Order: sequence, then C-alpha cells, then structure tokens
Amino acid sequence: MEASSSGITHGKTKVFHPVAKDVNILFDELEAVNSPCKDDDSLLHPGNLTSTSDDASRLEAGGETVPERNKSNGLYFRDGKCRIDYILVYRKSNPQTEKREVFERNIRAEGLQMEKESSLINSDIIFVKLHAPWEVLGRYAEQMNVRMPFRRKIYYLPRRYKFMSRIDKQISRFRRWLPKKPMRLDKETLPDLEENDCYTAPFSQQRIHHFIIHNKDTFFNNATRSRIVHHILQRIKYEEGKNKIGLNRLLTNGSYEAAFPLHEGSYRSKNSIRTHGAENHRHLLYECWASWGVWYKYQPLDLVRRYFGEKIGLYFAWLGWYTGMLFPAAFIGLFVFLYGVVTLDHCQVSKEVCQATDIIMCPVCDKYCPFMRLSDSCVYAKVTHLFDNGATVFFAVFMAVWATVFLEFWKRRRAVIAYDWDLIDWEEEEEEIRPQFEAKYSKKERMNPISGKPEPYQAFADKCSRLIVSASGIFFMICVVIAAVFGIVIYRVVTVSTFAAFKWALIRNNSQVATTGTAVCINFCIIMLLNVLYEKVALLLTNLEQPRTESEWENSFTLKMFLFQFVNLNSSTFYIAFFLGRFTGHPGAYLRLINRWRLEECHPSGCLIDLCMQMGIIMVLKQTWNNFMELGYPLIQNWWTRRKVRQEHGPERKISFPQWEKDYNLQPMNAYGLFDEYLEMILQFGFTTIFVAAFPLAPLLALLNNIIEIRLDAYKFVTQWRRPLASRAKDIGIWYGILEGIGILSVITNAFVIAITSDFIPRLVYAYKYGPCAGQGEAGQKCMVGYVNASLSVFRISDFENRSEPESDGSEFSGTPLKYCRYRDYRDSPHSLVPYGYTLQFWHVLAARLAFIIVFEHLVFCIKHLISYLIPDLPKDLRDRMRREKYLIQEMMYEAELERLQKERKDRKKNGRAQHNEWP
Repeated sequence: MEASSSGITHGKTKVFHPVAKDVNILFDELEAVNSPCKDDDSLLHPGNLTSTSDDASRLEAGGETVPERNKSNGLYFRDGKCRIDYILVYRKSNPQTEKREVFERNIRAEGLQMEKESSLINSDIIFVKLHAPWEVLGRYAEQMNVRMPFRRKIYYLPRRYKFMSRIDKQISRFRRWLPKKPMRLDKETLPDLEENDCYTAPFSQQRIHHFIIHNKDTFFNNATRSRIVHHILQRIKYEEGKNKIGLNRLLTNGSYEAAFPLHEGSYRSKNSIRTHGAENHRHLLYECWASWGVWYKYQPLDLVRRYFGEKIGLYFAWLGWYTGMLFPAAFIGLFVFLYGVVTLDHCQVSKEVCQATDIIMCPVCDKYCPFMRLSDSCVYAKVTHLFDNGATVFFAVFMAVWATVFLEFWKRRRAVIAYDWDLIDWEEEEEEIRPQFEAKYSKKERMNPISGKPEPYQAFADKCSRLIVSASGIFFMICVVIAAVFGIVIYRVVTVSTFAAFKWALIRNNSQVATTGTAVCINFCIIMLLNVLYEKVALLLTNLEQPRTESEWENSFTLKMFLFQFVNLNSSTFYIAFFLGRFTGHPGAYLRLINRWRLEECHPSGCLIDLCMQMGIIMVLKQTWNNFMELGYPLIQNWWTRRKVRQEHGPERKISFPQWEKDYNLQPMNAYGLFDEYLEMILQFGFTTIFVAAFPLAPLLALLNNIIEIRLDAYKFVTQWRRPLASRAKDIGIWYGILEGIGILSVITNAFVIAITSDFIPRLVYAYKYGPCAGQGEAGQKCMVGYVNASLSVFRISDFENRSEPESDGSEFSGTPLKYCRYRDYRDSPHSLVPYGYTLQFWHVLAARLAFIIVFEHLVFCIKHLISYLIPDLPKDLRDRMRREKYLIQEMMYEAELERLQKERKDRKKNGRAQHNEWP
C-alpha cells in the first residue's frame, strides 16, 4: 500500500552540494538573479479546473502510466514522480515577500525540491509544494536519530509449568464455543506494519546495509518524511541574524498563512474495503477506526501512530485505556443503583417518611412557603435511597482503589506502548527558546551549560516578580468564580420564596426542586461564559510569565486552564455538597445573608437529592456541549466553505480539487494541540471520582460518552481537520500528575460526602445507640424503626420571628391553628431548660462523622499505597524482552563490526599492503 502511494525516483533527484549542519546559505544579488525565487512565475503553475467527469473519461481511455495517474491525485509534483512531503501557503498580496524569497532560497540550498501552484478558488493564494529527496532524508534522519528497522524480532516462548499448560488447554477448548474475538479488527484489512516486528536502531548512512530497505521510496513513511521536512524548515534562516530563523516565526508574522503535511488522499471510496482493499491509510483509518460501525472494536493504535505520530497515538491509547477501565466502575455503579431499586420497598426510613402523614414540617422559606406534611416528600425520599444506600460506602472505597489501579496499570500499558513504538530510549531534543523570550531578554545573555552557546537570560528577581503577579491573577479569577457561586446562592434563596408563591400548583408544590433545576441551568451558562474569559486570562498570565521554551509555556498554560476550569465547574457542586443547609440556624434564630435573606435549607428528605441533580445536569449538558463543539463546529465551517465554492463555480459542475486544496479548506488543528481533548477527559475523570459517592451512575454516563468520544475524535482527525504534524512523546505529560492529584482529592471528598452530606452516619449511630437494637450489635432494617421521628426536632410556632412567620397558620391540616412543627436537626424541645440546645445524639453523630472521615481516609490511602507498591511499573515479560533485545543488539553490533574488520583485512591483502601492527 505504501509503495502504491509513493513515487519518488532516485534518478530524478537534484544534485546539490552538501552544506554544514548548522549553516544556512544566504544568496547574494548575483545568485538571486540566476536562481528562481518564490514569487517568480518560473516556479508558479496555475491550477487547472477539472471535473470528475473529465477525469473518468481520461482514465477510461487507457494507456495511462503511473506518473500520469499520480499527477491527478494531488499527492505528487507535476512530473508525477516526486511525492509532496509538506505544503506552505501564502498570499501574493502579503507584503513579506523578501523574507519568503530568502527563506525559499535556503530551502533549496538544503536540498529540498520545490514547486508552486495557485489556488483554483482564489488566484491570490499560492501553494508551495516541498519534496525531500533520499539524500536529504538520510542525512537528516541520521542527525535526528530516527530509529528504523534493521532486523526482525526473535520471539521465544516463556517457560510454563505443566499446571499452567493444562489450564491453557481448557481455556482454549472453552474459547471454541465463543465468537472469535469480535472486539479485534480483522488482520486482513490492516496493512503489514513491519516496523513493529523489527528491532530498530538510529539510522546511519555508514551502516545502511544493516537496515531493512526493500524500496528507498517507502523506507521512510509519510509521517516521518513530513517530520524531517518540518525539522529542516524550523532551522532555516529568513533574514541575517542569529534569531531570524524558523518556519514558526514566519507563520507568526504572517509571511505564510498555513503549513501542513498532506492527507494520503480521500477517506471515501466507492469500493468496499473488504473486497478491493483500502486505497490509502486515511481510507483505512476511516473504515476501521472513525466509522460508527466499528464502535465496539479495539482501536488500531499502530496505524494511528503511523499516520498521526506518537503524541496523538498516545492520547488515543490513554483514552481507550480509560474507557476500558470504566467498564468495571460503570458495572459496580449500576449495581449500587439497582441495589437501591431492589431494596426500595424494604427501606424502613423511606417507609416512615411516606407514612408520616401526621408530622408537619416547618416552612423552608420566609412568608410564602407553607407548612407541609413529611409524607409529601415521599418520592424524594425514595429517589434518595437509590443513591444513598448501604452499598454507597463500598462503592466509594472501590472508586478510590479503582483510580489508583487505573493509573498504575496505565503506567504499565504506557511502558508496553513505549517499547513497541521505540520510545524507551527516546529523549526530547533541547528545545528552542521561544521568540518572545528572545525578544524580551536579548540584551542579557549567559552561557548555556549544555550547548555551550550564549543565550538570553532572565534574572531571578524578574522571574519571581512575574510569578507573583501571575499567582495574584489566578487568585483573583478564583475569587471571580466564588463571586459567581455567591450570586447563584442569592438566586436560590430569593427564588425559593418566588416559586412558593407561584400560581401553578406543580411549581408551587415543588419549589425547592424547581429552584435547584433552574439554578443548575443558570450555573451551566455562567460556566460556559466564564470559560471564554478564562482562556484569555490564562493566555495573558502565561505570556506575562515569559516561559523560556514551548514545553514550559504549554505546562504553565495547562495548569492555569485546568485550575480555572476545575474551580469553575466544581465550585457550585462543593457548595451543595458541604455548605447547603449546614449553617442555616434553626427556626426562630435563622442565619441570614447580609442580614436579609434566609439561607437555603435542605429538602426534608436530605441534601443528597440536590447534589445528584447538580452532578447529573452539569455532566450531561457539559458533555453534550463539548461533543457538539468538537464535531459540529468544524462540520458547519467546512460545509460553509464548500457552499461558497459551489456558489462561485456553479452547482452544475462538480470540481475536482487537488489534495492540497482539499486539505487547505479543512479546519486546522487547535492552536493548543491536544489540550482541549485532554482537558475534557480530565474534568470528566474528576466528575467520575470526586463526588461518585453521591452519584453512582457517573461512571456509566462517562463510559457511554467516551464510546462516542473516541469515534467523534477519530472522525474529526480523519475527515474534518488538516493532517497534524506527526510528533513524538513518551507519555501524556503534565496530565498524569493532575490525574494523581484528582485521585487524592477524590478520597477526601468522598469521605466528607458520606460523612456529612448523606445520612449514612446518623442512621448508623441510631441503629447501634438509640434504636430498638441498641447494644445488641445489629444494624438491620428492623433496627431503624423510629429513626425519622428521632432525627426531627420540635419547634413552637409562636417562637417564629416576625419576618419568618408564614402567612398560613396551618389550620388546613387539622382544622385548628398549628402549635408545633418539626425540622431536621438534633435539638432540645422548646420546654427544656435550654430551649433548642444541641442534644447528646448530635454530639454522638458529630464524633462518629469525624471518626469515619479519619478511618476512611487512612484506610483508603493505605490501600492505594499498597496497590501502587505491589504493581510494578514495568511488566516482567516486557523487562525480559528488553533485556533480550539489548543482548541481541550487542551481539549483532559485534558481528557487524567483526565482519567489517575482516572485510578490510581482505581488501588490504588484495592490495598488497602490510598487515603489521594490526589489531587481530
């Protein structure tokens, strides 16, 4: 397949004079006259507007050679032999002509071949096509230490005991009755990825005969060729001066509009891939990866890595691993929910709430909120039991352990991928200094201890002052989030009374639920609006810090955006989980906001229902919005571009664009690379783990979203985006540390949710200390009889404040005005020596809550550390394979060197030279 899509002929490559590694040639006036420049018409070929019907008739005529066919697919130069490795795009009207001319002369001096063509749509747009001959590829592959295959791997079977072999035989017999690996892709549809079955070594032209080279045109795959050309372009000067270098600066100052490698043709075909095979790797990826019909199959990660590079391949490997690990979490979470459904009819607490028709609850707001029977909250009590039942604690412990197992096994999985993709010994090159850093600190220089060259230097005092200002900006933005949450709190306490006085009985009777639902939707809108502001602030603060390299800039920006987004998304959830209804006071002595608004109370059935609604609505809306923005936005933009083309050239003629024109009309990859994709999944991981004790269905929702997310991202990369430059990476970077931090935070938050938000601890204290089974060591449903009455305190209505006194006197319940009402708290009666003081049961519950938090955190953290200690980062079989490979490589290198010495000795004997003083 690779041979059919590549057509470089070594005999047609240009002869060039080799130049030094770090020297770029700048032509003088005389050379500029004799050599064609970028804007010269000698290199410019006007695009021909052809139709698909014309192409079809020409192919039917027959007699077309391979170069002629290559001319029509838009992947080659006009001669049909030199494959296009990179595309540069600029406008004729752009004033940066001189920089482009110098840049292109240096491109040709490096040995790259160049061809230019105007756009079919707009003659002002010029495409510069670049091709790297074999000599250039070999020279720079050696400089870049590109690892290439040189010998097939020799696998060996590990020693197995008789007992294990018998088990394998029994398992193989059982597998015969099962479908043959429905999750895996058919190997017949995938190309032979030979480099995965070969030992690799850094490419060397002196030892070129040791490498497996069937065809020089296909030895370096398309992604590697584009990476080498990009490496060359990043080191070519466009003006005199040590800092006037690189393609990125030309893209920044507008000399070029775009720079990208080409896709390998169309992703669609009239013929089926099973009958006719794939036309190219892009078509293969679309059919086997981005198509919705293969949603249940494993991803072809080796093919993704080959086409998009290791960095994008690692992202999809991590996303696939995360999605696979969500299956047990989703199953256990669904089991906890179904356990609540099954035990709903046997729950003594919900039974008592539904039967409590004689218990009258105090109003939940001032004036307009009426008295209500406790039995009116029967539905909410049953819904609360679905999420807050006996299995919740087990699920919280399971999810904390699951997060650790997920991270530990991902390290093992990453090690296997790094070995298979030759990333174990790969080290990033020393990065270039950012142009902004050079421009700011070019006057101060000091010697780089690694390269030994002078470079711009940022003083320690300047760096500290900038970090302090940046940290102040982060703190200010977090305060903005807290202010937004404060506004939501005010909205909730105001609208409770408004909904209580509403005309519609449905809203009036469910005023608290209506308040929570509308507050969540408004909170979501505020979150989306603040996200736009946060991105601009994070950019401003990161640029203010003046990071030295691009990786430092990316890590700083990533950390700020994550902090902003995490606080923005979870601040209201933290408020509902830990503050709602906790500091309201009691009837007759309510705590008020700004001495005016009475703080919101929990529903009579508890605060957990509010937390469940908050998490469910935010999680569903956030993921739906993200999926629309990820796929819907580029789809609409690409559709609008095609619509403009049809309007300009007429709908009756279907235009056949060359591949560079098609790719230019696609959307470029995000300016921040994979940042948005990672951020979305990391925030989802936080939702899945941090408050999972309150919402056990969160892993299930995350699993369903991720199954869609993988195919959406694949479809977007293959069909809607320009092909990104293949880049290498060893791991997922700073995101792993963020995942570990979320795992630690989840243990703490789940401990507080179970101890404070849910009624697990009060029920446990009642069962063992105050219930019918007190002192017997039992905690069944029969031990919970009377719990509801014991958890409610009595209030005398005549003790109400004037501004809190309800309009109704409660005579609609018994025909006479009410004298007493009940509320959720552990306080003495109004007739005791200390009216409304805390009871002994309150202190017992408080002590039990604090003890549970301490025990839960220490137990879970001990389990997490034990698991991380017991699970090695490197699998044993992989360690053995690496040792064996190292041993074989040493043997092969020794044999190759010995063969070379023997050959030199024979040559000297033939030439009659003396062999004295020669090492044997």
